[in-house]
Amino acid sequence: MVHSASEQTPGPTPGSGHGLLRGRTAVVTAAAGAGIGGSTARRLLDEGARVLISDAHEKRLKETHARLAADFGPDAVTAAPCDVTVDDQVTAMFDAARTRFGRVDIAVNNAGLGGTADLVDMTDDQWNRVLDVTLTGTMRCTRAALRLMSANGGGVIVNNASVVGWRAQAGQSHYAAAKAGVMALTRCAALEAAPHGVRINAVAPSLAMHPHLVKVTSDELLAELATREAFGRSAEPWEIANVIVFLASDYSSYMTGEVVSVSSQRA
Repeated sequence: MVHSASEQTPGPTPGSGHGLLRGRTAVVTAAAGAGIGGSTARRLLDEGARVLISDAHEKRLKETHARLAADFGPDAVTAAPCDVTVDDQVTAMFDAARTRFGRVDIAVNNAGLGGTADLVDMTDDQWNRVLDVTLTGTMRCTRAALRLMSANGGGVIVNNASVVGWRAQAGQSHYAAAKAGVMALTRCAALEAAPHGVRINAVAPSLAMHPHLVKVTSDELLAELATREAFGRSAEPWEIANVIVFLASDYSSYMTGEVVSVSSQRA
């Protein structure tokens, strides 16, 4: 049976935290709202981390910060606006986290931009915008985090890639190229970071349902994509966040340069 975006097959419910990240501090980009970034910030807080959330959408960022502060306390979470296409803003974001919390132990580079266009119709502006946010923005944030973490003697960076970096999908040349680039960036940067005690990994979700995705993708396409999943449903954002928490924690202490598929797609 095929389910529409509004009629998802019920999945599991989120679990409670276990203190996996107690005493650590994290930065999460594109964390405003109900997507993967917002869910990741919440899961990091569940696990005892102190978190700076960031987003280019200042109104949504303020609202998300207020909700998280109400749930976890104002000392546990702070916010700083950031457009990841502007390097000065990226630097200011990490400086804000260091000023507030003293150090940065974890960086989750979640910011990305999609869209649908056949390559024959795609403009240079469409291509460049997706690459600048999704790939170059991830590079800027990885570079800034690595500079801080290397000076601190260690840390963890988790990048958000996508299964379309491996698997072809029509209309996604720019996004797929960007996410494949995130995977390659993750692998190469991890080798450079290892001598400094910094681990860098990535997650590659297949389909995670959230309100922003519904706004830019048709119900028909989302339903068709859901049929490719073994569970007959998309992932909940917190299910992706759980894997990000694993990669940020000591449970993945021997993993670096890896891209972990968070998917139930059949082979």
